[in-house]
Amino acid sequence: MSIESVAILSPGDMGHAIGQLLRENELKVFTCLTGRSDRTRELSEKAGIIDVPNLNVLVEQSDVVMSITVSEAVPSLCHEIADAVKATGTDLLFGECNAIAPSLSAEMQKVLNEGGARYVDASIIGGPPRNGNSPRLYVSGDNATEFEQLKDFGLDVRNLGTELGRASGIKMCYAAMTKGTTALHAELLIAAEKMGLREELMAEFAGGQQAVITRMEGWIPTMPAKSRRWVSEMEEIEATFRELGLTPDIFKGVADMYRMIGATPLGDENPETRNATRDLAETIRIIAESSGN
Repeated sequence: MSIESVAILSPGDMGHAIGQLLRENELKVFTCLTGRSDRTRELSEKAGIIDVPNLNVLVEQSDVVMSITVSEAVPSLCHEIADAVKATGTDLLFGECNAIAPSLSAEMQKVLNEGGARYVDASIIGGPPRNGNSPRLYVSGDNATEFEQLKDFGLDVRNLGTELGRASGIKMCYAAMTKGTTALHAELLIAAEKMGLREELMAEFAGGQQAVITRMEGWIPTMPAKSRRWVSEMEEIEATFRELGLTPDIFKGVADMYRMIGATPLGDENPETRNATRDLAETIRIIAESSGN
């Protein structure tokens, strides 16, 4: 199948930027904004993505649907798309691009196949596209090669083979490192702040852990605006590790950390409203003051 049109569900932080990149590379890009927030609508309009009235129209007009949403929304979205494909009899390639456990991806493949769609296990590593650059988009499963056509439209697509779950699996391990260490760093700094030891601890880090300081300064001030969305992603990592016979408890704690941070006033921010001048120290101070004793 030659790809001429792609749908993005949903055009949020990552989705609208990928949609804009594909549109700039001469693909038609659709979405359905029914029930979406004003912010998502604004991002979609900024990216030049075409809004259609419902999912039936969406799957009829699109060769590919890319699911780019929060992990907890994956099952309901997959069922809705499967229903739309079945109702319309369309020939659709569906890329499940979210941070989910390989076992959940296998369940969603069954749902989409029963609806009549062709399924691709996919995951995104890296930030939203900027200045023509693309995050890495890993794919696996029987239909991964077909999805690779999106390389021709600006996406850095990397095929991990026909074994389903390899793309979702690499995301689980990578996010365990990036978001797991960010939660650990945040927790220890919050603890130090509550004990009146943050400055002393940072001075100790400066003596031999400068790379850690650089990472903390780069990640933690921007993290609260994303913390609520990361809770379900950490729960998917927890499930993945449990299914592999590893301890799930580490990422149960990480999910708890992001849930706690998301409940502070900083959790109400988004990337557009975040105070870009707030540094690491101020971020930790606000979280420490807002969290329980």
